[in-house]
Amino acid sequence: MRVTIAVDAMGGDHGLSVTVPAAVRFLSSHSEAHIILVGQSAPIKEALVAANAATHPCISLYDASEVIAMDEPPADALRRKKDSSMRVAIDLVKNGEAQACVSAGNTGALMMIGKFVLKTLHGIDRPAIATQLPNANNAVTTMLDLGANVNCTAQQLLQFAVMGSAMVTAVERRENPSVGLLNIGEEDTKGNEVVKEAAELLRQSGLNFYGNIEGDDIFKGTTDVVVCDGFVGNIALKTSEGLAKMIADFLKAEYKRNAINMLAAFLSRGVINAFKQRLNPSRYNGATLIGLRGVVVKSHGSADEEAFAFALRKAYQEVAHGMLDRIAQRIELVSRQLPELEESTAKQ
Repeated sequence: MRVTIAVDAMGGDHGLSVTVPAAVRFLSSHSEAHIILVGQSAPIKEALVAANAATHPCISLYDASEVIAMDEPPADALRRKKDSSMRVAIDLVKNGEAQACVSAGNTGALMMIGKFVLKTLHGIDRPAIATQLPNANNAVTTMLDLGANVNCTAQQLLQFAVMGSAMVTAVERRENPSVGLLNIGEEDTKGNEVVKEAAELLRQSGLNFYGNIEGDDIFKGTTDVVVCDGFVGNIALKTSEGLAKMIADFLKAEYKRNAINMLAAFLSRGVINAFKQRLNPSRYNGATLIGLRGVVVKSHGSADEEAFAFALRKAYQEVAHGMLDRIAQRIELVSRQLPELEESTAKQ
């Protein structure tokens, strides 16, 4: 199966200076893939020339005259910019000309346009934002939702669990991944009523439900999937990002404090480089807008070439390994276990 990815070439903080060379970099290791660069044709062609890829056989162009700004209100982007590079890239997925869309642009606009154009999969009320985080087991933890849905019902948390489980099976090749429900304690009595109800649904779902987990379990790798609402998930993600940056800054400051520390830094540079590579945020770039009828991956707006190429690889893997089909199959199985889930979705 040839995987075609539509790239919002104009999106993000750096636009063409990142998206075009990242596409070329990605294709160097995925020659069976095809990239459609969507945006203003003239500057894209210039960027391809600069990347020595003016006639790349696996790259084609699709013109779009408008660009959605990073701070543009999502509703305005949806209504007024129907020929934006982001909207056209998503349209290509809807029309079957591409199987995935990758954008580093405005997150709110991407979610709103994606949901409006592609709609959600059968059995899914709302799409969620899912990504992988490094854990202590030298593996990754898949976590969702990370900000798309501030308030969720217990049924929607169950749907997130189904989608996260299917994603891990597809991308990580684990047939029965464990699922944890993020809570303020492991005990069944902890948490608000929504979380308690979600835990009960998960126990009946047929998924490999571990139980309630706490914040430190995310990076311990206690479970393969961590489920929470978008309010909690986004705070947890931003907190961990801030802590990681603070630790890196502290280490840098200590190594520069005096000549002895600088010598120690020089002698331990191999360990430092290995540590940096292990936690390199570029390796985890790309959050999936999961639950849509098409693969949509959001790259970090400030992503560099390496990071954006990782987002492209993530989209490729999700398509190549049939993530959407796996979600559909798993939601059907869970609905058989819990008929009320199907009834809840039908009311939405």
